[in-house]
Amino acid sequence: MHHVVLFPGVAAVRVSKRPSAAAELPRRVEVLRAVAAAGLPFAVPEPLTAVATFGERAAVAVSWIDGEGLPEGIGDPAAFGPLLAALREVEISPELEAVLHEPRRYADGVGWADILNDEVIPRLPTAWRDGVRQRLDTLLALEEVPARLVHGDLGGSNVHFGEDGKLTGVLDWDMAIRSDPAIDAALVATWHGWDVLRAATDEPTYRRARAWHDAVGVGHLHAVFAGKPLSHVDGFVSSVVAWLQERGY
Repeated sequence: MHHVVLFPGVAAVRVSKRPSAAAELPRRVEVLRAVAAAGLPFAVPEPLTAVATFGERAAVAVSWIDGEGLPEGIGDPAAFGPLLAALREVEISPELEAVLHEPRRYADGVGWADILNDEVIPRLPTAWRDGVRQRLDTLLALEEVPARLVHGDLGGSNVHFGEDGKLTGVLDWDMAIRSDPAIDAALVATWHGWDVLRAATDEPTYRRARAWHDAVGVGHLHAVFAGKPLSHVDGFVSSVVAWLQERGY
């Protein structure tokens, strides 16, 4: 969604690529402000400037976060357990509540589960439809839990560690929502490994994370969490099919 110009040790400047990203940038900046005020025990990018607009683009400078992400399949449960706990324990302030949406499960307008049931599953190859629908039903049958701060893209280059191996900060809060903390747990597992997650959290969270992941892949869900029609349904379905093939379903 953005080009990023890096000024190491000073700032990162995000420049939108498309009008839709430019339109969303002011809200995303407010998300950063609210998250930065939440008292998390690690750094998050804080806006250093107002959002500047030029033509159909927009840009903002945010504070620099030291460290680097970990390679795929690498992760220390001693780091990710406290990270997940810190996110789960954030008090949802009025400022956070105002800028974070909570995905709708069922038809209220259009819910994310309705999009999967009505638009995605019917387009899947026949052999996979029943299995995906059953796993989605399992997910929807989970007991409701209080909605908490969910990063929405936790893992990879978004979680930075210093040379000493300690967590320094978490970047890219564009997909942050209020929902089940097990979503972030599943995202950690898909990059760093399910064994890492099992050692980092409790068994109920692990089971919920599996349920969030097993339907169509937790990384796909951000595209439907807004409750809006998919802009590129065929591309989304192709990505889900590739994920199903990789999983061996």
